[in-house]
Amino acid sequence: MGAELVRSYRKVVGLLYSATDDRELRTFKSLHLEKLKGDRKGQSSLRLYGRNRLIVRFRSDARRRVVVVIEIVDYH
Repeated sequence: MGAELVRSYRKVVGLLYSATDDRELRTFKSLHLEKLKGDRKGQSSLRLYGRNRLIVRFRSDARRRVVVVIEIVDYH
């Protein structure tokens, strides 16, 4: 991975860590948070650097919210 991609990944993971829920992440328009369809139903993507996207899944239980990082993918 290039330096710009790593820098972007760290920034997005920091935002994921500090956000209270995915609605708060939607306020960051540059992330382009979107729910995925088809084979990726239940997953969401966030824009990283260039054409790369961070694929995540949001889960909740009675005590906390969990973000599962699935992969970084060139989405085009």
